[in-house]
Amino acid sequence: MRLTRRSLLAATAATAATGTAALVTAAGPARAAGAPGYGPGTGTAPAAGAAPDVPALLARAEALLTGGAPDLADPDVAAAVTALDTSAGALWAGLDRDPARTALWADLAPLTDPGNFGQSYTRLRTLATAWATPGTSLAGDPAVADALVAALRLTHDTAYNPARRETGNWWFWEIGAPRALMDTAVLLRDRLPAADLADYLAVVDRFCPDADRRTNAPTLAETGANRADKAVIVALRGLLGQDAAKLASARDALSDVRDSGRNSLFRYVTSGDGFYEDGSFVQHGTVAYTGTYGVVLLGGIAHLLALLAGSPWQVADPDVSVLYEAVERSFSPVLFDGLMMDAVRGRAVSRERAGDHRDGAAAVAAILLLATGAPQAYAARWRAEAKGWLTRNRTTPFTRLAALPQIALAKDVLDDDGVPAGERATGLHVFADMDRVVHRRPRWAYSLSLSSRRVAAYEAGNGENLHGWYTGDGMAQLYDAADLAQFNDGFWPTVDPYRLPGTTVDTRRRTDLGTGGGTSTYRPANTVAGGAVLHDRYGAVAMELVGAPGSTLRARKSWFLVDDAVISLGAGITATDGRTVETVVENRNLGRDGLPRLLVDGVRQPGEHGWTRRFEQAGWAHIEGVGGYVFPGATDLHALREERTGAWRDINTGADTGGSATPLTRRYLTLWIDHGVSPAGAAYAHALLPGASATATAVWARSRPVRVVANDATAQAVEARRLGLTAATFWAPGTAAGIHSSGPASVLVLRRDDRISVAVADPGRTQSTLGVELPFRVGAVLSADDTVAVTPGRRGRLTVTVGGSRGHTHRAELTQ
Repeated sequence: MRLTRRSLLAATAATAATGTAALVTAAGPARAAGAPGYGPGTGTAPAAGAAPDVPALLARAEALLTGGAPDLADPDVAAAVTALDTSAGALWAGLDRDPARTALWADLAPLTDPGNFGQSYTRLRTLATAWATPGTSLAGDPAVADALVAALRLTHDTAYNPARRETGNWWFWEIGAPRALMDTAVLLRDRLPAADLADYLAVVDRFCPDADRRTNAPTLAETGANRADKAVIVALRGLLGQDAAKLASARDALSDVRDSGRNSLFRYVTSGDGFYEDGSFVQHGTVAYTGTYGVVLLGGIAHLLALLAGSPWQVADPDVSVLYEAVERSFSPVLFDGLMMDAVRGRAVSRERAGDHRDGAAAVAAILLLATGAPQAYAARWRAEAKGWLTRNRTTPFTRLAALPQIALAKDVLDDDGVPAGERATGLHVFADMDRVVHRRPRWAYSLSLSSRRVAAYEAGNGENLHGWYTGDGMAQLYDAADLAQFNDGFWPTVDPYRLPGTTVDTRRRTDLGTGGGTSTYRPANTVAGGAVLHDRYGAVAMELVGAPGSTLRARKSWFLVDDAVISLGAGITATDGRTVETVVENRNLGRDGLPRLLVDGVRQPGEHGWTRRFEQAGWAHIEGVGGYVFPGATDLHALREERTGAWRDINTGADTGGSATPLTRRYLTLWIDHGVSPAGAAYAHALLPGASATATAVWARSRPVRVVANDATAQAVEARRLGLTAATFWAPGTAAGIHSSGPASVLVLRRDDRISVAVADPGRTQSTLGVELPFRVGAVLSADDTVAVTPGRRGRLTVTVGGSRGHTHRAELTQ
């Protein structure tokens, strides 16, 4: 069976025909005579109306976990079955089956620790999945089923039961453990004694009674991914207990019926957690989290929509279209050939078993599952785009990363000749509500991670993201179609965390973040972070850098995105701490044995590791296979080739995400500008030309198609005269390239023939109106946002109402 919408809805018509047949048998020993088998541990009969639909939905829940009957003649499916079998086989071999045991696996003792019982349930789910999947060595083995039943009982009695009080990380108690427990119970439902199931339903009722509230903090409403996770748990609990009220509760939680939609997952938010109309997604109040929590939310809702489709509890909220729109607004822009950009993965960049390829695969899988029930207009576009992602990523193919249900959905697309492979998306996205920027071209993409008093520079905690100090300080990541392994081949444990590309840093030594329990975020004091975008192709982006506590570093940084070039400017770089300040132009992961050629002003440089040199007045550089770097006016440039060794354990010691201590060694080529000790008003300027040849870089350096016309603490600006484009950041009232701004602003002006396009934003969100005066005549207004008033004349003037717009772009189309 292929997992498609049709197969989901018809998963077990025969099972559905059994009507009110009991779901729970007494195949194993009873826990206690007369223990309830239905309802929320009350001993009552099945909820009215539940039984006729529940068996079919439970079979569908199982199909969502196993993928149905695998086609072992398909080599990708067979490989996935083998991978599952290998993983489960190792767990089976290590499972302690001694009746006197106190833990299930030696490395997860004591079992009473939340991280240990949480991971134990996850491993039991893997074993149960293998047991329920034809083709594995454990499939249908009664001894395995009996061992699983006994293991669940031990875990309940020892560690996870209603009598226990939450300690440590709440997530294990309220989401991690109950979800894995319910999944396992679905797979073992015909083997679980009624009393055992009643116990497991009761513990879920204790720690995850509904999706609306945090159990250990009842006044805290659940939002975003946490609400979606809990809704799935409550739905599975409702199915296993044949409780119609629980199923309705799970469905209604998505729309937050309890609180009149205040925390609905099908609405756009303007602050806090959730989806924003500009495509941003935020979780934990201030963290850009599309790539992890956003994917969890997407996957959870897709799972619930598929699970409940066609039943009395199917989701009928018309505002589900917000989720459909989010696929293209929020997720597609940050997926590059199926990889999820690190800029929106938060502390998950430190997880060895995640990585941009795995989080990307999870997003693709969620989109494919959502497509099984979405309106055709949406589904057709998503399937085509997914086919493009699936076929272009040969570095980490989806079929090596995905579970059987996900592979089944992918095969349904890949084997359908009627689904075209979508082209790589292009465009420029300024996600003002999460301080992120993505510039996409046909062969590459460039992301910027900014931060402000509104959006966290990083999140760390529970032992995760120990070295994430500068990940939100203007980190710039170049994704190249020819190098999809750049950021997932041991990058995060081996890169110099003080030299992340794009950042300007105080080189003081830092202590590890997030070593205690719980998670925390850091928001800097600056207001400016974001910018304006014109015609989805040109951008003016800015960030005022304010050093973390303990550093006096200040800098004004701008990025101008112009077709196939990114021009980076820095000014007002000042510090008084007696330490060196650096701006990192590039820090490229060369893999285990990479040795690309480096040219500086056309001269080939040595390739041995440990080589370093300072180049006085360098005009341009070129890294083979990456692109060119041009320094207008020339600069002192430092270069270094080095081998760096680190381990995932160095950056993540989390209970369930901690990395291995195995040393990894990777080669790096780093370019940086040294501003000296305690600089006062230092500056930099450089252009990145992704994919450009050495010849093209040299030509660009000579012809200067984009010129820097201002770079100081008042204004930073560039002109691309052939395009007719001027892009500027104003830090204060002033004039640059003939454009005058009444206050801080990002401004883009494109003049072609007699047509003028203007884009303006207030990335600091500190003003109510902005006045922008142009250096040429404006005769008439072709179109303008409601927030833009135009005064024609010899020097056209725009008055832009920016107050309340949260840093978003305001546009006008004019003629001379």
